[in-house]
Amino acid sequence: MSDTPRIAPLSPPYAPEIEAQLLKWMPPGSATEPLVLFRTLARHDDLFGRMRPLGAGILGHGRVPPRDREIVILRTCARANAEYEWGIHAVLQAVEVGLTPGQIEATAIGTPDDPAWSAGDTALIRLVDEIHDTATISDTLWSDLHTCYPADQILELITITGWYRLLSTVINTARIEHEPWARRFPA
Repeated sequence: MSDTPRIAPLSPPYAPEIEAQLLKWMPPGSATEPLVLFRTLARHDDLFGRMRPLGAGILGHGRVPPRDREIVILRTCARANAEYEWGIHAVLQAVEVGLTPGQIEATAIGTPDDPAWSAGDTALIRLVDEIHDTATISDTLWSDLHTCYPADQILELITITGWYRLLSTVINTARIEHEPWARRFPA
């Protein structure tokens, strides 16, 4: 299988409306070039503009604790084999929210009962695994989640899983090129 991108990302100079959207997707004041994923999504400017509010809301305005959100994002990307997105979050967000190197690795190669995880963390890993495998959550897991999270946060966790599964599908099928500074999956 080739890893040549199927959809080439946009390159500068960008049309003014695209540049404005790309700047919104990047952290304020970022000196880094917009991510390859964002420049690829920008090929469809309307879709790109509609996607940003949900993505920004998940990362910046969620009700789920940031550490829990990142466990779900990393595990979702790992299960979907989206090394691109996993690698970005492993470098930028995971450490920032307090995940240890062992926990970051366990999102990619561990099991729900990996010693890196607390009981609450295990429920998050199970959530991702069950949704990945069955597109639902068992009654047992639903009950376990309710011991840690109210209904609104469970809904958000499900949405985070679905959002990053969507991004993983785009990344994998479009064959988005890996960012040179992002992590690779552990061996």
